[in-house]
Amino acid sequence: MFSTGQLVFAAFFVVVFSFIILLAYRKDASLHKKNYKGVKWVGIVFVIFLIILFALKYLLKF
Repeated sequence: MFSTGQLVFAAFFVVVFSFIILLAYRKDASLHKKNYKGVKWVGIVFVIFLIILFALKYLLKF
């Protein structure tokens, strides 16, 4: 289905792409900690809200 050259290119691409993403994440990690300090609480509240909505949906079902 795929030639040997295509498989080698795909493997090389995945390795290099992952390495570049890792480097970019390490470079920006300190900025993320500073700028997105309260984001986890927003996510927790959103998940709780969704749980309440689903609970009300099933509790009020006739």
